[in-house]
Amino acid sequence: MRRRWVTTLAAALLLVLATTGPASAAAPITTAIYTADPAALVVGDTLYLYTGHDEAPAGGTNFVMRDWHVFTSTDATTFTDQGAKLSLSAFPWAGADAWAGEVEPHNGKYYWYVPVNGNGAGWMDIGVAVGDTPLGPFTDAKGGPLISDSTPGSSPLNIDPTVFTDDDGQVYMYWGSYYGLRAAKLNSDMISINGSVITPSGVTNFWEAPWMFKRNGTYYLAYAANDSGCAASGYACVRYATASNPLGPWTQRGVVLDQVSSTTNHPAIIEFNGQWYMVYHNAGAPGGGNFRRSVTLDKLYWNADGTMQKVVQTTGSGGGQPPAGTNLASSATASTSFVSSWETLGAIKDGFVPTSSADHSHGAYGNWNHQGTEWIEYQWPSARNIDRVATYWFDDDLGIDLPASCQVQYWNGSAYVNVPGQSACGVAGNTYNVTTFTAVSTTRLRMNITSKSGFSTGVLEWMAFQA
Repeated sequence: MRRRWVTTLAAALLLVLATTGPASAAAPITTAIYTADPAALVVGDTLYLYTGHDEAPAGGTNFVMRDWHVFTSTDATTFTDQGAKLSLSAFPWAGADAWAGEVEPHNGKYYWYVPVNGNGAGWMDIGVAVGDTPLGPFTDAKGGPLISDSTPGSSPLNIDPTVFTDDDGQVYMYWGSYYGLRAAKLNSDMISINGSVITPSGVTNFWEAPWMFKRNGTYYLAYAANDSGCAASGYACVRYATASNPLGPWTQRGVVLDQVSSTTNHPAIIEFNGQWYMVYHNAGAPGGGNFRRSVTLDKLYWNADGTMQKVVQTTGSGGGQPPAGTNLASSATASTSFVSSWETLGAIKDGFVPTSSADHSHGAYGNWNHQGTEWIEYQWPSARNIDRVATYWFDDDLGIDLPASCQVQYWNGSAYVNVPGQSACGVAGNTYNVTTFTAVSTTRLRMNITSKSGFSTGVLEWMAFQA
């Protein structure tokens, strides 16, 4: 049996989705491959998204990333995968882990800063590749890491570089992890540090994934945070801070992107054709998960005082919107045969629309490590007329899986019996499974859920509709 999901060190790092053909916005930019950790760049009339490539197998419990892809768009709606434009093999000194990078233009060339697991001592290093165009070809610009564990003042986990060029031509790089944010000036050669590495002040609840930019004379730093004020345990939101100097001190401004369906969260904020966008990743693509993520984007809007409005996530709706009708679940009392201590029964009737079966960002019902048949139930103070239910299953790929079968029952006044005329009780993932039956009048409705061998089961939403 696969081990139950827990927060791991690996879940602190990032991924993105890629494409082999055009795909629409307000959805993953591709479903051909899994991508993560987006960086955005505008050159002329083209928006470039640089992404990682997530290759973990279904049920995998760690990141598998070997190369980076580039996606292009002229309308921020359809994206074309230009292919893998950089890989670990470009760095002879690299060992593994093609994690979140960013491209910065300078003096007619394009520099791609990427964290990789080096072959030498230490953990993650930051390397630099260079190309003559936004699509490369890219080659190792330095022959070794720009930042490593041996760099004075560096983080014990040197990941997620973001590079920013100020109006005076000075280039800055930020990077870091839960060990803390780091920053440094870069020399004009773009492959060496100018001065000392610093630890910027005022960046509260920093976790990883910084993104630096400037607007109307103000410096903005967005980043992934995982404090309890913005995200469930093991998840991350995106907070941001502002400053009047590129090295701070910074002032916390709030949350601009709530947690997403993947445990990790990674922002890229860009203006394109007069519209600002938040580019990020989630687990919304079919078969997606914490290690099989997808890049997407939504519009970002500003307040008059220069603060950012919270982004409305319209992407990755999985099986779409819930079925139409009057859902009676909100007025019911829920009960169950068993719920695990780290899940919550109340999640099944909170009205949240999941992005996928892996999306337990608003909680989930789960009965790990029980196997066989368990049940969930709604009870009302007086009889309700009900003729269908809709179930969105929880599947974390780590012990909780889609069920083998299910059966709807109702209380007939003296016993639980199967509802009459029940249609197939669907067990598909990433969608609402609608089960119809001849209308019953009852105070109690029950769903019996039978697990696959070796697994437990879970539910994200269970809706009961008025006849």
